[in-house]
Amino acid sequence: MNYTMKDKFFKYIQQLQDQITAGLEKIDGKATFQEDIWERPEGGGGRTRVIENGNVFEKGGVNISGVHGKLPDSMQKYFGVEDADFFACGLSLVLHPTNPMVPTVHANWRYFEMYDKEGNIVDQWFGGGQDLTPYYLFDDDAKHFHQTCKTACDTHNPEFYPKYKARCDEYFYNAHRNEGRGIGGLFFDYCKATENMSMQNWYDFVTEVGDSFLEAYVPIVEKRKDLNYTKVQRDWQEIRRGRYVEFNLVHDKGTLFGLKTNGRIESILMSLPPHVQWVYDHQPEVGSEEERLINILQNPKDWV
Repeated sequence: MNYTMKDKFFKYIQQLQDQITAGLEKIDGKATFQEDIWERPEGGGGRTRVIENGNVFEKGGVNISGVHGKLPDSMQKYFGVEDADFFACGLSLVLHPTNPMVPTVHANWRYFEMYDKEGNIVDQWFGGGQDLTPYYLFDDDAKHFHQTCKTACDTHNPEFYPKYKARCDEYFYNAHRNEGRGIGGLFFDYCKATENMSMQNWYDFVTEVGDSFLEAYVPIVEKRKDLNYTKVQRDWQEIRRGRYVEFNLVHDKGTLFGLKTNGRIESILMSLPPHVQWVYDHQPEVGSEEERLINILQNPKDWV
């Protein structure tokens, strides 16, 4: 059973990629995903799909990969192992809409195995999550996104949502700015077999969250994509996108893992938005919607 988990999950993320890209093309109505199949010299490869300059999405990517081989030295030190081989697969997505009223969204679901010299599995786990980064905060959207996350979690364990919501707020945090990257969602990692949860149970949980993604995000896009916005609001979106970039390049473990394992640079950096601003000491106006967003990013809220 264990040894087929990687095949099963890899098959799942291939189907999920098809499902998500089809759903997003439908809502965009203009742009389609361009596909790029690539191979990793050390073993494995992936399927990158990127959408650009659409009616809704300025840039977005929905990538899958399955890579394997010798665990690089830097990662062996990190995990405290020697001479280990690994297999890792996952789906990672980021969508940057043009309209600042539509939030950016990020999600990732992944599975990892580590092997000894004889090829036996010595460690395996799931990880993942999904989180929302609005530029203008509509409370209804935040509640909808979090409620969808909670519903997916509650099917498996009522303790999951509060625990993984708190971890998400903690993880997607720009410590150098003292603010969250967005309004969170779920973040879970190192989900390993225990007395209460087999690897199959974890698989069921992670796939349930994956299956809930379109339901969490698309209704928000539908509601906000045709709202009017000003040049000032677009500038604010680009300044906030700068914070997104800062998080991904300074703190994000996935980005760092990719860079340290000779990952494919185009796939790793596809999360970066095309138009970004860094304005010196930019402060939102007192009492403005922009200031309200910052206040919530500095003090995460319970949305459901």
